[in-house]
Amino acid sequence: MSDGHVHGTVEPGFESVREEFATVVASEARDGGAQLAVHHHGRLVVDLWGGDGVHGDSLLGLYSSSKGAMALIAALLVQEGVLDLDREVASWWPEFAAEGKGRLTLRQLLAHRSGVIGADGGLSPDELADDRAVAARLAGQRPFWEPDTAHGYHALVIGALVGEVVLRATGRTIQELFEERVRAPYALDYYLGLPEELEPRFRTALPMLPTPAEQALLAENPIAPDSLMGIAFNFHADPPFDIVGYANSRTVRARAPISGGGVGSARGLSRMYAAIAGELDGRAPLLKPDTLAEVARIHSSGQDMVTGATNAFGLGFVPLATRHPVLSPLAVGHSGAPGSQAFADPATGLAYSYTRRRFAFAAGPGAAENDRLIPAVAAAAAAAASRNADLGRGGGRGREGDV
Repeated sequence: MSDGHVHGTVEPGFESVREEFATVVASEARDGGAQLAVHHHGRLVVDLWGGDGVHGDSLLGLYSSSKGAMALIAALLVQEGVLDLDREVASWWPEFAAEGKGRLTLRQLLAHRSGVIGADGGLSPDELADDRAVAARLAGQRPFWEPDTAHGYHALVIGALVGEVVLRATGRTIQELFEERVRAPYALDYYLGLPEELEPRFRTALPMLPTPAEQALLAENPIAPDSLMGIAFNFHADPPFDIVGYANSRTVRARAPISGGGVGSARGLSRMYAAIAGELDGRAPLLKPDTLAEVARIHSSGQDMVTGATNAFGLGFVPLATRHPVLSPLAVGHSGAPGSQAFADPATGLAYSYTRRRFAFAAGPGAAENDRLIPAVAAAAAAAASRNADLGRGGGRGREGDV
């Protein structure tokens, strides 16, 4: 496949997105490949892939994108009154009250404010693949700052913590609830627990290939294992966390630890967010307006104790307008370590998912190419909405074949 050569379809009016994606494939994402899927008011209007080694139906390790699935299940349970955001975590999970954590609420936990970002001595690879094992270790763990006095990214443990609350409240795991209530009903090509029969479609994650300048920056700014970032990413463990090997472990793919173990395609994640952004397959949006407004509302902002960056969190979801001003304040989603990004923007009916196989440099909040792709998508969607307002709701056929 030649540089800049992409495959797939776009609806008329979204040709500019295809052109922008072709530029991405020719530069940042050629080596390893990438996918881009966009729904607009429930229609799949962009379905593209390109680069070396990735097809439209390839399944990739999408890492922290699974935090978006976690946030969706938590929001559904809050919406139904099963969970109460302002109830203390320890009221469901008494063991968690140890070390001064007894007053922490579910709201504060979902907003990355608990201070329980890792375990003293680190977590083993087997533990990191097992949410119940992580929860058991963290129940008695001292927080690394006083709960609710600051926020910091709970990179590898937020899923186990929230998942334990969900399990204690419902008797079901987040993985089970996601399968029964979201993945299967909507036929999503995104899995919290990859069936073995789908393993041939999985493409292994590939490590970052930094430029000399990027390598120099990494060498100049090493992560100390005993720093808050080192602890949150389990670099203080023996052995330290292997981020690329994590998704490449069949055990992780099968068990799908909620903090980062999901596997899927861009089509799958875009379709999940389409079920949040508006009607899909004739069904009402999964989240009601008041629920959506609450989970999208910024609950933590400012300097992150773990990453040192200025960021913001809603409730489980990341509010995307803080980084991408073309989106509305209702836009919610989550990125994944290789540079993937996915979100729903109910104000415009947009659902977006960009995935890539090879890790990009400094891609935690989403690889840099999202800063070009998202405005292109938003502009095309706005133009389509304007046309529809003038001509009535209509649709075009996708343009198929190689471009």
